[in-house]
Amino acid sequence: MRKPTVLTLALTAVAALTLSACGSGASTSDEDKPLVSVDATAPAAMRVLDQPFAKPDLVLTDTDGKEFDLRKETEGRLTYLYFGYTHCPDACPLTVSNFALAYKDLPKADRDKVRFVFVTTDPERDTPAELGKWLSSAGHADFVGLTGDFETVQAAARTVGVGMAPATKDAEGTVSATHGKTALAFSPTDDMGHVLYHGEEATEDDYAKDLPKLLQGKTP
Repeated sequence: MRKPTVLTLALTAVAALTLSACGSGASTSDEDKPLVSVDATAPAAMRVLDQPFAKPDLVLTDTDGKEFDLRKETEGRLTYLYFGYTHCPDACPLTVSNFALAYKDLPKADRDKVRFVFVTTDPERDTPAELGKWLSSAGHADFVGLTGDFETVQAAARTVGVGMAPATKDAEGTVSATHGKTALAFSPTDDMGHVLYHGEEATEDDYAKDLPKLLQGKTP
């Protein structure tokens, strides 16, 4: 059994959480960084928060073009929340793929109790149709894809320690979107985020080991 790692949370605009750009480099200002900071200096696949995050109050558009109220639609379900974008060349597809492999091994009854929510940080390109196509082609049709106003997404992400900046284009026309690479797990018992996963560190096995406990409202 893993020993929980205590994270220091502070209501501050100066985040310790590292922001990374998928694609070419991009810079961020203090305004792009999380309001809630997470001391993530020590690399780890999974960390348990000493003070859980409230689920963001976020209403966006899903892949069917319908309004999706995050809190309402995921209430009472184990919910994984990840901010990324479909054109990301590395971290985003890796994170989604690793979780999907663990998810698919669950009995159907358990899969019905889980929601993986992918919120785009690049809404200009990630339309509902594009998100749906990307998730389906990657074999993740069960997952929820959401898009909407960037400022709305950015504000919600900051409340759970995830920073991001608007997509930028370099001289060669390459577009990159800077965002924190953490997936947050919200418990089905209180709808609070008790656990976070570092996208590039967490493996299929990490998710597979933790899913049964998290489904029961326990922490790994």
